Amino acid sequence: MFKHPVFSLTKLGAACAAVAAIAAAQPVYAQAQAPAAAPTAVEPAANRSPEMTLQAMASSEVQQDTVRISLTAEVDAPDQPAAGQKLTTVLDDVVKRARDTKGVDVSSSGFNVWPNMNSKGKISSWRGQGEIVLESKDFAAAAALASKLSDKTAISNISFSLSREARDAEERKLLKDAAQAFKDRALAAANAFGFSGYRLSKLELGGSGGAAPMPRMVGAAMSKDSLSSFNASVPLEAGNVTVSIAVNGTIVLQ
Repeated sequence: MFKHPVFSLTKLGAACAAVAAIAAAQPVYAQAQAPAAAPTAVEPAANRSPEMTLQAMASSEVQQDTVRISLTAEVDAPDQPAAGQKLTTVLDDVVKRARDTKGVDVSSSGFNVWPNMNSKGKISSWRGQGEIVLESKDFAAAAALASKLSDKTAISNISFSLSREARDAEERKLLKDAAQAFKDRALAAANAFGFSGYRLSKLELGGSGGAAPMPRMVGAAMSKDSLSSFNASVPLEAGNVTVSIAVNGTIVLQ
């Protein structure tokens, strides 16, 4: 006679409760749907205001106000050290004498020593050359100083330029004219295409103070004898340069 196992109701109830607890503990995953992005409003090309790029300029002729006179000193010596020493002494003396002149800036520019060759290809002597530069807005003072120093130097070139101060002052004057010219042209362009006005979108400024001065050669280097004909009372004549201001911009027609 077999005996069937008898399950305890208490144990069975505990097992069911455990299974229910495990099921309740499992996380519930919900698929969240991302919200749809709002459509971006794109302005139709037909509704956009047309743009236009313009340029206006203002310019003037201004006389150059600065003179630059280059003076060359040359020496001869039997050897290189002697030539270098002799040239240094001459240049130092010229600079000291030149610095006493009010309103004239003095600077040195260049120092060269090289050998002189004879017909047999051997060094016969040495030659030295150096340069002193006089720069001033007082043309008469610069010319008088160049004449005074002619006992030891020769004029190699003369050039003229427009000083930074004069160029800046002229550009400030021209800026107002260039701005007004741009406004007039922008309004005229807007009216020509059937618009009543415009608004500025972009502006750029450009300008030119004239090209760099080119030296006016006075011979390869005037000899000391020819310097006697240089008359300081004869005024130095400077030329003109063009100073300009350009206004470039983009406008939106309205």
